[in-house]
Amino acid sequence: MMKKYKQKIISSLIVNFIRRGVITLFFVHGVLAEGPSSFPVIGEVVRLDPGLDKIIPPDAKIEVIASGFEWTEGTVWVRDNNESYLLFSDIPRNAVYKWVDGEGISLYLTPSGYTGVSDYGGEPGSNGLLMDALGRLVSFEHGDRRVSRMEKDGGKITLADNYQGKRFNSPNDGVFMSNGDLYFTDPPYGLPKWFEDPRRELEFCGVYRLSPEGSLTLLTDKMTRPNGIGLSPEEKTLYVSQSDSDAALWMKFPIKKNGTLGKGEVFFDATASVGVLPGHPDGMAIDRDGNIFATGPGGVYVFTPDGVLLGRLSTGERTANCTFGFDGSVLYIASDMYVCRIQTMTKGLGW
Repeated sequence: MMKKYKQKIISSLIVNFIRRGVITLFFVHGVLAEGPSSFPVIGEVVRLDPGLDKIIPPDAKIEVIASGFEWTEGTVWVRDNNESYLLFSDIPRNAVYKWVDGEGISLYLTPSGYTGVSDYGGEPGSNGLLMDALGRLVSFEHGDRRVSRMEKDGGKITLADNYQGKRFNSPNDGVFMSNGDLYFTDPPYGLPKWFEDPRRELEFCGVYRLSPEGSLTLLTDKMTRPNGIGLSPEEKTLYVSQSDSDAALWMKFPIKKNGTLGKGEVFFDATASVGVLPGHPDGMAIDRDGNIFATGPGGVYVFTPDGVLLGRLSTGERTANCTFGFDGSVLYIASDMYVCRIQTMTKGLGW
């Protein structure tokens, strides 16, 4: 029912966009991609605090730069010597796509998260994507239940796939510290039957730290469904979203000198919005001032480091992840069947 509904929406969008003459259409791997002319607009910017006006321009629009996907995730901006581009996962299609400004979409990698030959549920592909300090792609793979890294020669190696001999549920998202430590989450969403899947080996959903030397530490097993994860600019606070309908919230944890976590506290609770607005707390991006752009019910929430909700970038769809790219001031958003962007007046952490 949902798939047919999405197809109707996409078909309607195609007809309307062609009639308006605002896009050039081409298809890659069964996906509709908008060409480099101009882009359709969806949703709205919901301004809840005057502070948002210093971050999001008054005329900013949420533009759809590509559409027709099953479920987009894992947005990451890649900067190398030759070109800059956006990569993102389409989890059900077990694929990673590449978007280049002025050129559009191409298939970058498949399979992206499951290399088996039998059916493996509805979300077998990669979820979160990161670039490490040496420009290598790190993937959080649902079907193969591992954290992997793509080497410069194109091959992949496994960075971690188990805790104390028990296979992960389905690694979801991660963030690097400047010292190379990788913090990541492991909810059950990649398992075909989630919590009830007979292949599940761990009794909890963990948040972990993986050192550059390969040492794995369980940081907490107290979150029911840890999902998106982010790091404050001074690397003293770790933010982790929880995509649990009964406790849809963002946690923040102090990071100790040894890299482990202190006692966490609720940063923001969005449980009341679940079912009223589409989606749950999911991926996030942090800007250089420490503001948190966190996907959740109704779009991308914009928080100050103190937890003040400034507003929401409302896409009108379930929204999974976001990242800063281009020159660091454009926020790219994975929102269900869409990949979107919006101009900001800030820059992402690391730009």
